[in-house]
Amino acid sequence: MIAPRSPFRIHPAWIVLGSMTLCMAVASGLRAVFGVYVKPLEAEFGWSRSAISGVAALSLLILGAVGPFAGRLADRWGPRRVTLLAVGLLGVGAIGASAIHTLWQAYLTTGILMGVGAGGLGLATGSVIAARWFESRRGLAIGVAAGGMSAGQLVVIPIATVLLLWFGWRVSFFVLGLALLGIAWPIAFWRILDDPADRGLSPYGATGPVLTAAQAAHARTRARVGLMEAAQHAQFWLLASTSFVCGYTSVGLILTHFIPHALEHNFTQVEATTALAIMGSMNVVGTLGSGWLCDRFGRRGPLAMYYLIRGVSLVFLLYVWNAPSLHVWAAIFGLNWVSTVPPTTTLTAAIFGRYSVGELSGWIYFAHQVGAALSAASAGWIFEAYGDYTPAFVSAALLALLAAALTMLIREEPVITSPLAPAPATT
Repeated sequence: MIAPRSPFRIHPAWIVLGSMTLCMAVASGLRAVFGVYVKPLEAEFGWSRSAISGVAALSLLILGAVGPFAGRLADRWGPRRVTLLAVGLLGVGAIGASAIHTLWQAYLTTGILMGVGAGGLGLATGSVIAARWFESRRGLAIGVAAGGMSAGQLVVIPIATVLLLWFGWRVSFFVLGLALLGIAWPIAFWRILDDPADRGLSPYGATGPVLTAAQAAHARTRARVGLMEAAQHAQFWLLASTSFVCGYTSVGLILTHFIPHALEHNFTQVEATTALAIMGSMNVVGTLGSGWLCDRFGRRGPLAMYYLIRGVSLVFLLYVWNAPSLHVWAAIFGLNWVSTVPPTTTLTAAIFGRYSVGELSGWIYFAHQVGAALSAASAGWIFEAYGDYTPAFVSAALLALLAAALTMLIREEPVITSPLAPAPATT
């Protein structure tokens, strides 16, 4: 018999969430550093901006394509094994990237290996932890995980820049890959648990009897909504469409091209990197605040507001004139960058059920990464055609305003599925 839990003891859900968040944070930071290396790669190898942008685009596309399968595996096998495999691939990819000499090697290491690893450590896997371990405060849990990813960028990008300036981009990539393997893999192995029922526990905030492992496995099987069923509902396509715009207006455009854009407008490397750090810190604040808002006031209204603010801020970027104005822009943009994640993920869980959130969030996030890949590649083409990023930022702003309108069409109603069969008898 399990002893009653002290009311003053931290619920294990928070420990599992914190462990998963730390792994996602380190991985997200490592994935986000590629923009720091664009100029050094151009200088050393003479590769064109579009060729290097293609590496980023491939990585983002693979990251998104892996998400649905990582989420499906996390739904079926549990997030722990998925996390361990993803950490290994991402670390090996980063270490391999430190030794590249040809463009195809950059595509293999940074584009494919790191893309697959980052996809396995994305929100599709993290959402399974939040959905299974949290009955209440689920929006906050998603906010913590997403905020942790932003915090990882806040920490890792400056470290990557310092290592780059002191020792070169090869040492920078190598040290970061080694650090990922040394930090995230042991934490995932010892602290990430798949399901509270496996330990005789209830999710945080749950009421009623504790499910046995057999009952939990039965519920996971019977309550799952697959892709084909979800695709019959307009809510799925609205979530995927707005997620596409989210990727187009953030990861693909800003993480890949913001630093080159800033450097070409007479900002220094330190000023541009500081802006990214400010963005990362505001991401944490905005995402945690977004989770709090979702738990109390719903998801659709805040999500529409985030896209509206993003569209306006992208236009503002075209008119920054000095370092303080650049950093003000970074703070505004950072507040609503990852704040879209809690409402999108909790809408997915509320509409399609918590045992489907991994796979379906993965497909929705795949749409995000398609947008990110398209933006990363097209902005490179636009720059080579016009010598400037202005058309890319204007198109992104218009898409963000469209996403704000589409968000208001989403209905926060659960999908009605077939009734659950009786749980298997246990002894």
